[in-house]
Amino acid sequence: MSEPILNANEPSAAPSAVPPSTPPKVGVFQTLRRLPRRLYDWVLSWAETKYGLPALCALSFAESSFFPIPPDVLLIALCMGASKKAFKFVAYCALFSVLGGIFGYYIGYAFYDQVGKGIIEFFHYEKQWAKVGDLYGKNAFLAIFTAGFTPIPYKVFTIAAGFFHDKVGLGTLIFASLLGRTGRFALVGGAIYFFGPRIKPYLDKYFELVCVLFMVLLIGSFVLLKYLL
Repeated sequence: MSEPILNANEPSAAPSAVPPSTPPKVGVFQTLRRLPRRLYDWVLSWAETKYGLPALCALSFAESSFFPIPPDVLLIALCMGASKKAFKFVAYCALFSVLGGIFGYYIGYAFYDQVGKGIIEFFHYEKQWAKVGDLYGKNAFLAIFTAGFTPIPYKVFTIAAGFFHDKVGLGTLIFASLLGRTGRFALVGGAIYFFGPRIKPYLDKYFELVCVLFMVLLIGSFVLLKYLL
């Protein structure tokens, strides 16, 4: 019996000489680039649980010394879900942010070489660090207040306050942070409390700009009063 003749158009049953393609490997740096978004989503997910308030306290504490995601993200979500409790969330957020600032101060004071320096280098804040000492020499209270209120990286100033403790007392850090952090978070909570969900798109898009403009107006008012008096 003759062997069947294979049609040239029919696919061969023989294994292909070309190995199947493997999925591309994800490098370390690609993973790190995706990490902030994953952290953002993870932080936001706590708003849908019964642990939203404890998570807000922990986030506020951690962000003041080492964590990259600001607590405003979770604060907005919690206030949107319960606008009548907005100022309660603001109070907890501000309190634990200041406590975290004290922890950052201690890192800079006692563990800068072991911990603080690594945090500054990890977030690439070396340039900001070089300027903070000069700012503390001029007006430490105003520098900390500004960092606490605006999008300036607050953690740099808390760690630096401990490192430059000869220029910044712990009391100055606490008082300036309490005013700056409370003002910042009250701006978020108050906007949602008085205007409701319709203010959220504007907070998401323009919050940092509003903080900066408000700070400029505030400092400008002090300068004007000093000039007039």
